[in-house]
Amino acid sequence: MKPLKKISQALLAVGSLSLIITYFTPLWRIDLWAPQYPEGLSMQIWLTKLSGQVEIINGLNHYIGMAHIKEEMFPEFKVLPYFVGFYIVLGLLTAFLKSRKVLFAFLGSLIIGGIAAMYDFWSWGYEYGHNLSPDAAIKVPGMSYQPPLIGYKELLNFGAYSIPAAGGWLFVLLGVITIGVIFYESKYNK
Repeated sequence: MKPLKKISQALLAVGSLSLIITYFTPLWRIDLWAPQYPEGLSMQIWLTKLSGQVEIINGLNHYIGMAHIKEEMFPEFKVLPYFVGFYIVLGLLTAFLKSRKVLFAFLGSLIIGGIAAMYDFWSWGYEYGHNLSPDAAIKVPGMSYQPPLIGYKELLNFGAYSIPAAGGWLFVLLGVITIGVIFYESKYNK
């Protein structure tokens, strides 16, 4: 089996190194809109912190019995920087070793990591939106307030929109580059 071509190595190296940017940009964002907040509210999720109008969102969520969002409730913030470092090193190693087997293993690790991250985010949202205080000021029988995993969802009079932010899109880009390299290598490097 032929080693990876130089262009494939370069793409993998640049894609992997681009993850360094995730240390300085948010990974995910949740935006909320309602008639009383026409300018919208936003919360960004970074590798190690939250930003945006978290306290305003907490104040509103208190009325429907949701837990107070705070960084301490996310143990992931302690390990996420190391996981990103792992993917940077693994991507560079894949480029350096020039092996198709390692390339497929790298893609598999990206897919598994992505699925694990999305499941973790979904399970947090489920717990956050379903485990409501019985002392809430506003109670709607049978209503849960789980934010959307991806996309749009209506929650009472709020519209909630959840999408990757710049850092999240860099992971998507690395996955696309890796798949593109696999197709390129399969077609042009037999």
